[in-house]
Amino acid sequence: MSETPRRPDGRPILCGNWATLLLPIQADDRIDFGALDAELDRIVAARVDGVYSNGTAGEFHNQTEDEFERIQAMMAAKCSAAGLPFAIGACHPDPTVSGMRVRTAARLRPAAIQVILPDWWPPTDAEVVDFLAMMAEAAGGVPLILYNPPHAKRVLAPATLGALAAAVPAVRAAKIADGDPQWYAQARRHLAGLALFLPGHHLATGMREGVAAGSFSNVACLSPAGAQRWTDSMARNPDAALLVERRLRDFMDRHIVPLQRAHGYSNGALDKLLAAIGDWAPVGTRLRRPYRWIPADEAVRLRPIARAMLPEILGDDVAARA
Repeated sequence: MSETPRRPDGRPILCGNWATLLLPIQADDRIDFGALDAELDRIVAARVDGVYSNGTAGEFHNQTEDEFERIQAMMAAKCSAAGLPFAIGACHPDPTVSGMRVRTAARLRPAAIQVILPDWWPPTDAEVVDFLAMMAEAAGGVPLILYNPPHAKRVLAPATLGALAAAVPAVRAAKIADGDPQWYAQARRHLAGLALFLPGHHLATGMREGVAAGSFSNVACLSPAGAQRWTDSMARNPDAALLVERRLRDFMDRHIVPLQRAHGYSNGALDKLLAAIGDWAPVGTRLRRPYRWIPADEAVRLRPIARAMLPEILGDDVAARA
């Protein structure tokens, strides 16, 4: 395995607080690229550790290839001009389209390219290795991040993930959900060679456990700048960061997760709601049809609650709102 690329301060590129690019969708179902441009400007101004595209909140599963290429080109241009690391999500349920997206992404020279496992039929271990090898070849030397969320048709346990990733050295990181103390013990044992990105509102725990490299962060949906402040605080005052995490989890459990349980809203709908609560960019809550979105009135209702519970995250930040 080649040496891990590093930042000017010596940290690995694949670490810290990464903000997701959310797609502003207009009433006619088109992407609002003007709003997307403004969103990128505010993410860059927040000075996050990195930016990534085409995760769940980026609706990678519901866009054309022309749209995919335009989104990635916009992000690459903005981030490259600002010297900001970026990762491109080349995710697609179809492995053939994934390979096409990886080749497109590689030409933009991102810090990494994120992929998901084929979705129509859960792949066997041998098929996972073959798929990742195909994506590594398409990436042409750009590191890969495997996105293996809890709703994937095949969720890899730490031992399995470690073995499969070791078979394809281009896989340098994984975006996964954490678990109980036993899960953390297994992660320390089997995943030491991977940069692990955990859910944003669990990041302080992941850091304390010595497992997390960072997060592709739902907390950055609330506020990229606030999530960065909190992430930076984990090195200076981990106990205080854990107290913020406790309130973050409480806010999510009491006010966000019930919307999914009661109404079946997707994770992307929840992420866009968080961005509307934070009110830092013209994203809106609308998803591209047929997926349902949470009414904007819900963000208005939850905004003062979030600000009262999470002042460290949602405090005024001139750079993020400029």
